[in-house]
Amino acid sequence: MAEPLPALMLPVSSWLRLAPHRRWLDMQGQRLLDFSKPARVEDGFAALDDDGRLPPHATADSTISARMTHVYSVAAGRGLPGCAPLAAHGVAALLGPLADHENGGWFLTPAPDGALPENPRKQAYLHSFVALAASSATVAGVPGADELLARALAVWQAHFWSEAEGVFRESFAPDWSDEEDYRGANANMHSVETCMAAADVTGDPIWRHRALRIAGRFIHELARGADYHVPEHYSRDWVLLKDYHRDSPTDALRPYGMTPGHFVEWSHLLLKLEAALLRAHGQAPAWLVEDAAALFRRGMETGWARDGAPGLLYTIDWDGTPVVHNRPHWCQAEAMTAAAALLKRTGHQHYEHWYRTLWDYIDTYMIDRRRGGWIQELDRHNRPSAVVYEGKADLYHAWQATITPLLPLAPSFATAVSLLEG
Repeated sequence: MAEPLPALMLPVSSWLRLAPHRRWLDMQGQRLLDFSKPARVEDGFAALDDDGRLPPHATADSTISARMTHVYSVAAGRGLPGCAPLAAHGVAALLGPLADHENGGWFLTPAPDGALPENPRKQAYLHSFVALAASSATVAGVPGADELLARALAVWQAHFWSEAEGVFRESFAPDWSDEEDYRGANANMHSVETCMAAADVTGDPIWRHRALRIAGRFIHELARGADYHVPEHYSRDWVLLKDYHRDSPTDALRPYGMTPGHFVEWSHLLLKLEAALLRAHGQAPAWLVEDAAALFRRGMETGWARDGAPGLLYTIDWDGTPVVHNRPHWCQAEAMTAAAALLKRTGHQHYEHWYRTLWDYIDTYMIDRRRGGWIQELDRHNRPSAVVYEGKADLYHAWQATITPLLPLAPSFATAVSLLEG
């Protein structure tokens, strides 16, 4: 599928116009895919160490398994050898050992011998990725993907979606009792991506409408009211929890304070949602692009090189003071993706500058040419660190960063690849 208007808006000198740059992106993406292939284990996929090896007694992780299934499904749609069998393995794991066959839904890890896993709660974050994996696998024609998608969307809608609030609920006990007293921006942010994919695959516009409601609540209402900072932690009655995880500032999913990397991640999701709405319905709220630009500006102001060294740091306090100076790889990937999306959408040279700056940073500090993959985290001096993230478990963020500039803003990854490559 062509993307004529954004292509015309790109500066003449843009890297996105250059065939060598596009080949470089494709090559980096394929290197990441090859590096992560050893993550396959019997019950799904597990986290790799810094050398790309499975640690002793490695066990499947459902979130990693869903993300791997999504990525390898899209890669299979591009005709890359070895990817379709891995996508099929992921679908089988999500239909089998990672699922709760008694109450429905998915556990974070396999249930040992029919007993509950160590953490048995059903989490919206994981279920969003299961639905994303199922959507991508369905487009790729992976065996069992249709069944997985039907199950995932049914569970997601029945238990997690709150029609009254226009957001997804956070977590439950295995039998869907004991709803957590929490409303979180992170799980809902990833749900926006999944809703767009589900709408493309099922043809049901309700999912796109839900993505817009989520963005309206967390960004156009709450973040806009906070001068485009993105508070993430709320109680079920929408009281902001400013002290949430104060004693756990390096939590990998719900850290204390605010996360500039999420500001920029929301930025490109809003642009993709705008494009999806325009493509499907011919109209989209004007605030989507306005808020996207403001979020990118605020994210880079509050997170980039705050301590004198390049890189987007992990978290800031409520007054903007840095809390965790470490630079997770996903923050850089999402900032680059946002710069690319804004560049395509607006043609402004400002975003070309950031696009180049971020790729130069990633290439200089994060691409591991000795051991493979990307270094997952750097400290404030841009040296390898493992305070928040150990090993090289995450393929999802880095790989999507390499393919996003090659695709239009809409439709979603798997559907776009099927149209472009078909």
